[in-house]
Amino acid sequence: MAQPSTRIDMLYLSEPEVIEAGMKDMARCMEVMEEVLILVAKGDYRMAGSTWNSHGAQISFPSSSPFPGMPLDAADRRFMAMPAYLGGRFDTAGVKWYGSNIDNREQGLPRSIHLIVLNDKETGAPFAIMSGNLESAYRTAAVPGAAAKKLAPVDAKTLGIIGPGAMNKSALHAMTTARPTLDTIKINGRRRSTSEAFAAYVAEHYPQFTTIEIADTVEAAVRDSDIVSEAVTGLVGSENYPYINGDWIKPGAFLSLPANLRMDEEYTLSGKARLVADAKKIYEAWAEEYPAPSHETAFGMIGLYWQDLIGLGKLDPSRVVNIGDVLDGTEPGREFDEQPVLFSVGGMGVEDVAWAKTIYENAVEKGIGTKLNLWDAPDLV
Repeated sequence: MAQPSTRIDMLYLSEPEVIEAGMKDMARCMEVMEEVLILVAKGDYRMAGSTWNSHGAQISFPSSSPFPGMPLDAADRRFMAMPAYLGGRFDTAGVKWYGSNIDNREQGLPRSIHLIVLNDKETGAPFAIMSGNLESAYRTAAVPGAAAKKLAPVDAKTLGIIGPGAMNKSALHAMTTARPTLDTIKINGRRRSTSEAFAAYVAEHYPQFTTIEIADTVEAAVRDSDIVSEAVTGLVGSENYPYINGDWIKPGAFLSLPANLRMDEEYTLSGKARLVADAKKIYEAWAEEYPAPSHETAFGMIGLYWQDLIGLGKLDPSRVVNIGDVLDGTEPGREFDEQPVLFSVGGMGVEDVAWAKTIYENAVEKGIGTKLNLWDAPDLV
């Protein structure tokens, strides 16, 4: 009887190759993310940590060090691994590994530089390695895109952008895919130059926007907007986070919130807005890993603020619902007409596994990529 082969080959996909394999197909990415979010709500997944819900394992740096070669703490300076297994038809394990430093932008590089590895669930053998920056950007945008397809006003006209960076460029793609009726955009950035650059990008790539405005304040970007996408990164601590007053939010609006944000406790607890999370358990895991209030000490996603309020006994946990449960009809999207929806996006490694697996399958079908050999037979068994 023939022995099974011990040879292990991997498919390497560069950034141009993942693009060729369909990485920028936002509509398809949104469909895949809807599948992922439903699987997560049902529990068919595993991530890092003792509760299988950790965002990942992170290396951060001190503010000072006796070692001259050690990096020092700065905005978004870290290394992180995000391992995950996702079931369903994906049935694959993988990891996203990246290094991040906001100063990269001064060198013409992305803030974070990502690599994806996919592994066979049984042997653990890697079968794909690919550039991960676009993968990360598209799956990040496709999650709120899938939620917007379900929950944004059906005739949405006005989109408010807070934080005109790379994250909101991909979010723009998702929101216009979810709601092609959008024709007005309001852009707010910390520097007018970045808002103007984003406006030029919109004018060049999205002719559907017949009105493009620079919003000098966050309030101006939020008021009268049917959809708001807030994606401002930076230092931890609520004094550094953008602020949205609930009174500014248009009735029935959909707010995509994948980054740092501060909102009032009174509005949060009032029930005026529907509180929807990509996955409640990831915020619970963060709250276990970082000292309270985690929204102040760890990450600024609004879902972590909700978890802080739950921990204090101020917010009933049932007030926060999983988007996967909304997508499959287990939970209602809104509790009453005209209720705004606040959608917290923390990001999960299972999303990377799902979209990377999809791109890998496309690449194999199209004959894209370079085969790399790990070994014909292992030297040490």
